[in-house]
Amino acid sequence: MITEEPSRWVRPCTFVWLLLMGLTLATWAIGYAGLAGPRITLIVLAFALIKGWLVGDYFMGLHRVRGIWRWPILLWLLIPGVIIAYAFH
Repeated sequence: MITEEPSRWVRPCTFVWLLLMGLTLATWAIGYAGLAGPRITLIVLAFALIKGWLVGDYFMGLHRVRGIWRWPILLWLLIPGVIIAYAFH
């Protein structure tokens, strides 16, 4: 039996991995360029929160579950993120 190849160009997990690498490269470039200031700090913090959410959602498999089971990772990221953002603001 021959199975058809998916019509997608890139699988979702590969796309997420590429996005994680892109955000990591952007964070490294910001540090390498010596950029600083509250806006830059908040951008880097947002990158970290997005990366944490992507890891939890795709690589921990939480995108397949519904309801309350998705909240712990999101809250674990948002609560410290909001506190840090408030401290910088």
